[in-house]
Amino acid sequence: MSQKVVRMHGSGKDGRMKLLITVACIAVVAFVLKKLGVVQYLSLENTAKLKDWIAGYGALGPVIYIALFVTACIFFLPGLPIGVLGGVAFGPVKGALFASIGATLGATAAFLIARYAARSMVESWVEKNPQLKKLDEGVRQQGWRMLMITRLVPIFPFNLQNYAYGLTDIPLLTYIVVSFLCMLPGTIAYTFAGGTLTSGGDIKKILTYLGIAAVFFVMLSLIPGWIRKKHGGNLGI
Repeated sequence: MSQKVVRMHGSGKDGRMKLLITVACIAVVAFVLKKLGVVQYLSLENTAKLKDWIAGYGALGPVIYIALFVTACIFFLPGLPIGVLGGVAFGPVKGALFASIGATLGATAAFLIARYAARSMVESWVEKNPQLKKLDEGVRQQGWRMLMITRLVPIFPFNLQNYAYGLTDIPLLTYIVVSFLCMLPGTIAYTFAGGTLTSGGDIKKILTYLGIAAVFFVMLSLIPGWIRKKHGGNLGI
């Protein structure tokens, strides 16, 4: 990865201490989540249970939901069930909003962990993945466009690329804005699909939600081909 970022964030004893603190914090959070029984619910089959769990917090429900999404991003947990859950728990519109905030905050948290706290550990992950090693070179050549491409085209695992981008020179604000905008279509598709589960049998609502979800799913299916045609040769994808 770029030497500029390496020099900026240092190494040695300070880096090892940050890594130890980060790992310790992650271990504590993982232990708490396991004790609370949250992890076992992160599947499409258990979405209804999660909805009831979140509803139990009343006005704090959105905060709990966003925190759950952030946790999923940091701990490599599946985001699809949580995206669908947003539509189930809050309705498609609010669900899309809360899911977008959660996904963006989670992606940013992983980015910052890699850049400032656990750099050496993340570098070891990236070194083992030839595809992820292309991210740094892609950012140098294409800048924010590389981030846009990898958010829209499922080339790299989402949670892992969040960490990998922390090793590049991409500015934090650029990372946040581009990630938010490029993740939005997928988020809308999944939350509106989830919204059909709470339509109460209203055929009009079901068709509307499914129609909106379908539009965004079709959009997502077409984007990869367009991007590969336009940029694929330069990026090796």
